Amino acid sequence: MTLPTIDFNWLAVIAAAASAFLLGGIWYGPLFKKAWCREAGIDPDSAPRHPARIFAIAFVCSLLSALIFTVLLPTGAGAADGFGVGFVVGLFFVAMSFGINYAFAQRSLKLWMIDSGYHILQFILYGVILGAWR
Repeated sequence: MTLPTIDFNWLAVIAAAASAFLLGGIWYGPLFKKAWCREAGIDPDSAPRHPARIFAIAFVCSLLSALIFTVLLPTGAGAADGFGVGFVVGLFFVAMSFGINYAFAQRSLKLWMIDSGYHILQFILYGVILGAWR
C-alpha cells in the first residue's frame, strides 16, 4: 500500500501557527486579560513559573494544529472556504468540546466564551491563511 503524497506550504503553516500567538497576545492581553484571569482564578499580576516552556508547548500545539488543518483542508479550497471550515472546526469541534469539559468542571459561561471565542478565531485565521496561501 502506498501512502498518498501530501503537498502543503510550510511557510503558510508556520504563518498560521504564528497567527495564533498574535491573536492570543491581543485576546488574552488587552481584550480579556482581567476577565479571563478572574474567571480562571489566576492573579493577573503573577508571572508564570516557566514562561518559555509554556510558550514552547503552545507553539508546538499551534504548529501541529495548523499542519493537520492544512492537510485536511479540501484541495482547491481558497480563503473563503478556509474561513468556513475554520469556523466549523472552531465552533463545533473545539468550543463544544470545551463546553463539555467546562460543564463538568463547573467553569463559568464567561470563561467558556472567552476561551471558545479565541479558538473559533484561531481556526478561522488558520483557514484563511492556509486557504489563501496554498
